[in-house]
Amino acid sequence: MTLRVVVADDQALVRTGFRMIIDARDDLEVVGEASDGQEAVRLTRELSPDVVLMDVRMPVVDGIEATRQIAECGSPARVLVLTTWDVDTHVVAALRAGASGFLLKDIRPTELVDAIRLTARGDALLAPTVLSRVLDRFLRTTPDPAPPPPLRDLSGREREVLTLIGQALSNAEIAQRLGLSESTVKNHVTAVLRKLGLRDRVQAVVAAYDHGLVRPRPS
Repeated sequence: MTLRVVVADDQALVRTGFRMIIDARDDLEVVGEASDGQEAVRLTRELSPDVVLMDVRMPVVDGIEATRQIAECGSPARVLVLTTWDVDTHVVAALRAGASGFLLKDIRPTELVDAIRLTARGDALLAPTVLSRVLDRFLRTTPDPAPPPPLRDLSGREREVLTLIGQALSNAEIAQRLGLSESTVKNHVTAVLRKLGLRDRVQAVVAAYDHGLVRPRPS
């Protein structure tokens, strides 16, 4: 199956570079390009891509707000935010808005295409240089004004799984921690996402922090 990608960046040269990298892969295809966030939202609605590569700073509507609008309109597209700045506030804002990943623009071509594939599968994706720091400082940021999804429908085991997702553990690591098979953990993860109405694993991380299941380490 070919993964459909929309590239949103206000610089034509950047969009062309991304298109060349993506279209060179047999399983990836750029189906649209946007020069601002408003156009990115429109193309996402019209073209139903699997992944949107979203620049943070764009005219008309910035990448964070465009990501929020895509998530709120019910599109199944997953947004992979790219920026030239390794700044925690951008990461947190992108996650709060519904982004499924965050990468720096100086990423190598092979890493970019792997990131698109991972994001399309719903796996958590953050640049390694910012992942641990963002998770540790998450609760020190401005709280999300929207209330987190209630946990009352989760079983005790599902709550345990959500907590470990919030600690950025993989399914294999969760399985080892809880003494379960990896397939059983996968089923629990699916149940957690469904019961909480979450788009993907990244949003489960956000929910875990919002509910206080995971707390940042002291500075």
